[in-house]
Amino acid sequence: MRGVAFVSAVAAVACAWGAAMAAPQPRPQPQVITPAPARAPEVTDAVPDARGVKRMVILRGLDKITGRAIDVAAPSGVPVRFGSLTITARYCYTVPPEEPPETNAFLQIDDGRPGETPKRVFSGWMFASTPALSALEHPVYDVWVITCRTDQPAPEEKAAFPADLPPPPANPPVERPPPAAAPPPGAAPLRP
Repeated sequence: MRGVAFVSAVAAVACAWGAAMAAPQPRPQPQVITPAPARAPEVTDAVPDARGVKRMVILRGLDKITGRAIDVAAPSGVPVRFGSLTITARYCYTVPPEEPPETNAFLQIDDGRPGETPKRVFSGWMFASTPALSALEHPVYDVWVITCRTDQPAPEEKAAFPADLPPPPANPPVERPPPAAAPPPGAAPLRP
């Protein structure tokens, strides 16, 4: 009889447990922690070069898996993240507007997830006009140079006339063409 009582007690506990599991239990809602929005890097964040100029390279990064391309601002000397890449721009330069367009940047790119030892996948110059000349070889990401920005003001445009010369007259004199020369005596007239 004791065996039957024990079995019925176990069955009652099992039924109560099954009923408790079948009843909808309120699930604790996960607490969503939204980080404070990080501000975009600016030229003022860059480490100044030997002449005191702060520079920032604008890169375009392509995720080959999703096909999304985004612009990445990388102040000189400040590591920035793009996917699993850490990009550190060391120097960038854009030629003046009166020369053929060219922007180049010296970049160091490391690949590694947080907590892993990063691996250097690129270190060298990239050129905006010829991105394939010196390119990042990565299975997931492409990165190339777009332009360079500095904290220096744009050079002033030179005036069309130097300041030490007087401006041109408002009504320039009209030059008259010289009178037509008469043909020498005895010359045959020109025929059309």
